[in-house]
Amino acid sequence: MGDGLDLERLTTAIEDFTTIFIRLPAVQRFNFSTLSVLHTLARRGPLRLTDLLKTEQLKQPALTSLVAKLEQDGLVRRRPDPRDGRAMLLSLTRQGREIVRSRHAHRVAKLSQLVAQLTDEEREVLAGSAQVLTRITEIAATNDAEGNRRSADRADT
Repeated sequence: MGDGLDLERLTTAIEDFTTIFIRLPAVQRFNFSTLSVLHTLARRGPLRLTDLLKTEQLKQPALTSLVAKLEQDGLVRRRPDPRDGRAMLLSLTRQGREIVRSRHAHRVAKLSQLVAQLTDEEREVLAGSAQVLTRITEIAATNDAEGNRRSADRADT
């Protein structure tokens, strides 16, 4: 890219920031897979296990076992999918939503302490970066949905 954007440097910065960011909350520690499932269900709403498999870096037996544990711990519940009574939808319980909410609030508080140490100019750049990162996330979600649709179309033929 000839636009001055150093994607190697940007990738390293995002990786380094992510490493710090995911460790900001010191409340209610869970393993990464558990947190990933809880946050995915919080953001995407009720999902079938097969849909959750597409977002998580786990094989079906491991995810099935994790979901069973989360259900046993009162963080996730299953209910019949109204569109297909044979399938189950997974969603967060009140306790599961509270874990996600409290971790988010704690992360915001910790991040605000770090951002307070930036200059006014750096905070202004960061504000614009949030919009760009949101846009990249939207593009990735659209690309993933299109890829899933193409895969389904190939399977039907």
